[in-house]
Amino acid sequence: MKATQLLHNLGQSIWLDNITRDLLDSGTLSRYIQELSVTGLTSNPTIFDHAIKNSTAYDAAIRENLSKGKSGEELFFGLALEDITRAAALFRPIHDRTDGVDGWVSLEVSPLLAYDTASTLAAARDLHARAGQPNLFIKIPGTKEGLPAIEEAIFAGVPINVTLLFSREQYLAAAEAFLRGIERRIEAGLNPNVGSVASLFVSRWDAAVVGTAPEPLRGQLGIAIAMRTYKAYRELLDSPRGQRVVNAGARPQRLLWASTGTKDPKASDVLYIKALAAPFTVNTMPEATLKALADHGELGSILPADGGACEQVLAQFAKAGIDVAALAGRLQEEGAKSFVQSWNDLMTVITSKSAALKEAAAH
Repeated sequence: MKATQLLHNLGQSIWLDNITRDLLDSGTLSRYIQELSVTGLTSNPTIFDHAIKNSTAYDAAIRENLSKGKSGEELFFGLALEDITRAAALFRPIHDRTDGVDGWVSLEVSPLLAYDTASTLAAARDLHARAGQPNLFIKIPGTKEGLPAIEEAIFAGVPINVTLLFSREQYLAAAEAFLRGIERRIEAGLNPNVGSVASLFVSRWDAAVVGTAPEPLRGQLGIAIAMRTYKAYRELLDSPRGQRVVNAGARPQRLLWASTGTKDPKASDVLYIKALAAPFTVNTMPEATLKALADHGELGSILPADGGACEQVLAQFAKAGIDVAALAGRLQEEGAKSFVQSWNDLMTVITSKSAALKEAAAH
């Protein structure tokens, strides 16, 4: 049995952290669903930037949008929604079969709105309505400014993937925003079943301390942070507050492991997959990591609900002079900036492709 099937059987959802029109047109995504137990998908501006830049698959659609007078951001969201709704249709049977627990796809609001709560909420509602698919998460960063938009979006009934979380504290703040939105729906007599995941970024921790952390601790920081967060997640699920909203008909917000492709050439290509195997969580993985996992025959042990030895490991990093709290803030800030950079790159690609296609049409 493939390790992907073993992980699925354990109760962890495997999602693909990629989308391209080629992936859809070639039937590759369908094959991943059938053969590699993939039950959902995530996207971000970087993924779309690479997809549109490195393929001619979007050219006809760009030409069509240009003929309708669309450009820039409006043109991009038209392309993205085409891909995302096609993917959502592929995952819809899983969504229906699991009664809305699984089978989700994710699309991000413009990262330029990251510090504007009202505009983020308006964009989230607009994108979700335009997609017309029940299994679409709108991604909103779990920054201080994003948290009120997350609460309001959940209250408005928009399913949310909270992105750019790097620590237990950031996760708990996002979970609080989700719970407040749900509790307000319960008070208002609205259906409290609004889907959500909270995405904790893992590998960037280890990339950030390469060269500063002692060699014996190499590749251990991201996993220790994830284990600490998992303990808080399990405690919240079991808490009176968590149980109360479930009793009222809500679904718990699931914890999602993001950034799980191994960046260290010395480490195993499935380092973060094997270390973070846990039921009622999601692991969204790059294509190369998904294929590597399928080639491996076995999994390790299940993540301990009490966080295992994470605090001892984190104490060793503290002893080595690494301030985890400060680093978490820096990683979130850098993550938000890199999404803006990717977004700007994406808009440049859209503009240059549009100009090239217009010129070609003129000759």
